[in-house]
Amino acid sequence: MALDHLRVELRNCYGIKSLNHEFDFSAPNRAAYAIYAPNGVLKTSLAQTFADHARGAPSKDRIFPTRVTERVIVDQTETEISPDAVFVIAPYDDTLGVTERTSTLLVDAALKKEYDELQADVGRLKDKFVAALRKQSKSRTNIEREVSSAFTQQDDQFYAALIRVEHEVDSQDNSPFAEIAYDEIFNDRALAFLSTDAVTAAIAGYVGRYNELLDESLYFSRDTFNYYNANQVAKVLTNNGFFDAHHSVRLNSALQDDSLDINSLDQLQAVVAREKDRITTDPALKETFGAIEKQLDKNIGMRKFRDYLAEHPALLHRLSNLATLREDIFKSYFRANYELYKELTHKYRQTSGRTREIEEKAREQRTQWENVIDIFNERFFVPFRLELENREAVILGHDPMPRLGFVFQEEVEGGEETRVGRDTLMRALSNGEKKALYILNIIFEVEAREKTRQETLFVVDDIADSFDYRNKYAIIQYLMEMAEKPYFRQILLTHNFDFFRTVQSRFVRYNQCLVATKARGGLSLDQARGIKNPFVKDWRMGFFTDPRRRVASIPFLRNLIEYTRGDDTDDFGRLTALVHWKTDSQDVRQSELDDIYGRVFEDVGKHEDPDGRVVDMIERVADECAAEASAREGLALEKKIGLAVATRLLADRYMISLIDDATFAESISANQSQRLFRRFEDEFGGQEAVRGALAVLRRVLLMTPENIHLNAFMYEPLVDMSGEHLQKLYREVKALDGGR
Repeated sequence: MALDHLRVELRNCYGIKSLNHEFDFSAPNRAAYAIYAPNGVLKTSLAQTFADHARGAPSKDRIFPTRVTERVIVDQTETEISPDAVFVIAPYDDTLGVTERTSTLLVDAALKKEYDELQADVGRLKDKFVAALRKQSKSRTNIEREVSSAFTQQDDQFYAALIRVEHEVDSQDNSPFAEIAYDEIFNDRALAFLSTDAVTAAIAGYVGRYNELLDESLYFSRDTFNYYNANQVAKVLTNNGFFDAHHSVRLNSALQDDSLDINSLDQLQAVVAREKDRITTDPALKETFGAIEKQLDKNIGMRKFRDYLAEHPALLHRLSNLATLREDIFKSYFRANYELYKELTHKYRQTSGRTREIEEKAREQRTQWENVIDIFNERFFVPFRLELENREAVILGHDPMPRLGFVFQEEVEGGEETRVGRDTLMRALSNGEKKALYILNIIFEVEAREKTRQETLFVVDDIADSFDYRNKYAIIQYLMEMAEKPYFRQILLTHNFDFFRTVQSRFVRYNQCLVATKARGGLSLDQARGIKNPFVKDWRMGFFTDPRRRVASIPFLRNLIEYTRGDDTDDFGRLTALVHWKTDSQDVRQSELDDIYGRVFEDVGKHEDPDGRVVDMIERVADECAAEASAREGLALEKKIGLAVATRLLADRYMISLIDDATFAESISANQSQRLFRRFEDEFGGQEAVRGALAVLRRVLLMTPENIHLNAFMYEPLVDMSGEHLQKLYREVKALDGGR
């Protein structure tokens, strides 16, 4: 069931004393709310509270932890919203990355199912064969990696290694090294010992003499038939009843007269033993073996290795080529477990064709992840391009998470490109560009939820803050597209009035744009007014009848005249006398303001008191605003402008009266408040009596100068300013001016 209504009741949650509000998402095109909250009012606290709910964690008041916290977040059936259905988007989180949910964007379910089944069949046989290899070799190493590197010089080509030597294993009648313990030879200490110059030379001497003796043998050959091979032949013949069936075997000699017919096992073993003794008791061979033993005796750690060689003398002459010995040992292991070996290689051949087809399809498929990357690359303006490096591996389950590649691009036509790692890229990016990369992770999460059509309430906390305008509008466009999904809801939190105004114009309904206002009892979310073009949509309609709208229009009129006719016209000068205290400020009458308004807008109307002084009206409006709802935040814009205009007028009047230099005051043509303050500070800064006044006047300069002008992002700084602070400042300035 879709989330049509959301009721939120909070008590003592991160500074929110109290908040009660119901969000209505039920009507068409009502999937999003926007809440404007000045800094320190609501935004982060509300986002943190929803984040707690999403994690299933309790909320609290950090400053007053003993206060009892209440948190109710329920839907239209009074059922608590599932934590999984809430996702909070923070302004920036450099720890947010790929999750298990987002990795599913790469998975083609049908392909992966078939691929997994193929891999499972092969995997079961591989596990059995690897277990047999471990037992056969008595090895504690990663036997798959050892096999792979022995035959392919790579660590991850186990199947390729098995296939490469399959013909050789098939042709092998025996497994001469099947009982060799792999780790006794192929361990770091033994390999380091065998690679030393002295040992290499000693082994070379031994092998040289050994080969000479084989060459001198009547029946043995160094390449094809040594005494080890002869023993293996004897075993095979005996096991198959060869001699019991009265067969015989002829050993051909290099000397024709010494050829010998063998009629029994005992006769064959006697010949083999005689030839073996002749070789092993050779004085010259013993001498070369002594050279090897001498090197072994020098190294206490090699005594175990020496004993093992003594037990397996047939290994000695193979130590001169360890790579070949290693291959032959593994081939013996394979032959000793031949049935398992053949079953595995057969199954691998049987499935590898289809496996390759699936992998090729995976390479060809466009995944949702790539769509996300395209969204980012096409919409966001950053000096790098994203690429997906391991798409096939993630689709097929080889890699658990996608891996992004970054191609850094020089921002000039024909500029160079280079691949960089994430850490290098992050060091090179500006904060705004880093935030753009963070947005990528948000898009991944959103797309993952869209894929499963998971009903989700997104609480978006100033996601576009600190972005340049191109990227800010890219984010707004994406939020608008999210709002079109029937299973998504949004609450957008911001202290950026331009962002607030823009989302209202793009996709958030006007009556779903709220302003957070603060009172002693808690917070409320009120309908926003004057979000866009407040003069045309609000103030103009009440210019002749509503004092607050009339006062708020004065700075706007002044700016329009400045932009259209210049700042040297009489009308501009008369309006300047209403925002800065001049010698003629008290002379400007309501009828004159009506005439100026009519010349700008060609509207006809009259104020009810045409002879009344405009500055008196400004002060009355400010008095009302300062006294009205003084404990509430979020005052309407016309109220804030009225307070700001009156505050500056009274501050100017106060400083001019104490400076008491008409010539100086009349000579000021720009930056009047600043120049008055500098003169005031120079003359009176050392006087204890005006120390408090100086502090108040500094705040006036900070809070009121450019903020009341049209060119300040449509009054955005003033909108962001605390209404309570403006009220307090006005009262302080009025006290100064009244006591002058």
